[in-house]
Amino acid sequence: MDISIVVPLYNEAESLSELVAWIHRVMDEHHFSYELILVDDGSRDTSWDVIEMLKTKFTTIVGIKFRRNYGKSAALNVGFEAARGGVVITMDADLQDSPDEIPELYRRITQENYDLISGWKQKRYDPLTKTIPTKLFNQVTRWMSGIHHLHDFNCGLKAYHRDVIKTIEVYGEMHRYVPVLAKWAGFRRIGEQVVVHYPRKYGVTKFGFSRFVNGFLDLLSIFFVGKFSKRPMHFFGTLGVLSFMTGFSISIWMIADKMLAIAHGIKYRNVTDQPLFYLALVAIIVGFQLFLTGFVAELVSRNAPERNAYQIEKTI
Repeated sequence: MDISIVVPLYNEAESLSELVAWIHRVMDEHHFSYELILVDDGSRDTSWDVIEMLKTKFTTIVGIKFRRNYGKSAALNVGFEAARGGVVITMDADLQDSPDEIPELYRRITQENYDLISGWKQKRYDPLTKTIPTKLFNQVTRWMSGIHHLHDFNCGLKAYHRDVIKTIEVYGEMHRYVPVLAKWAGFRRIGEQVVVHYPRKYGVTKFGFSRFVNGFLDLLSIFFVGKFSKRPMHFFGTLGVLSFMTGFSISIWMIADKMLAIAHGIKYRNVTDQPLFYLALVAIIVGFQLFLTGFVAELVSRNAPERNAYQIEKTI
């Protein structure tokens, strides 16, 4: 099978028929063998009824329905598990992504040997309350991930080599960071393609302002897990040693300063009378706790069943 198209959806009954017909037309024109995986993320409208109706007309449809709303990441992860195509395309169900982009995305994955192609909505039809935070979000993600050439990490229209989606796990709000997850998994051939962005035709957006807060927290999680998951002591131990040595050094300096004052007959303050002493004490305690946290995390990591689960690209 050439292509698996994964479409997560939530309350998109109005747009589904038009989207499926559009995808089917593009696939037929380019003679692709494909499957269309529609993942209903607990919709409360008639989305699943529409999917069942479309299934009778298009045998290429695979429908998956959640009992409740789990989020886009969960829908993508389940869709990735079900995908059988050599190239996997993801897109949103609101008709803002164009299926006409699929042939070029497929060509770049298969002929230019990219692991992942991320869409870039260079011209957006979203309100400023959405576009301005998105630009800030993308800038921070570029800086933290080191993927400096991508402009739009959260674009729903992406293409993946099969190996990518069978390796990474998407959970929480991690759908925004699939390129980052792919990079941490060892897939570094990541490209970008300018794609058309259409105004929303039906319904309203399903994401509020909280997605930016949650998204930033998830970015921190990815950064930490990707860099320190197999060596947590390097993170906690380093912070612990720095904190402990800072507090210890301040304490030694204060004691030495008092002893010099006594030796020269200079008036002095008791060490325990100085606020700096208590800050130093806190730094010593925090440093010790951080070191113990790293030690415990190291024990957990060493005993985890996937401690030696490394990504092997080829063997001969």
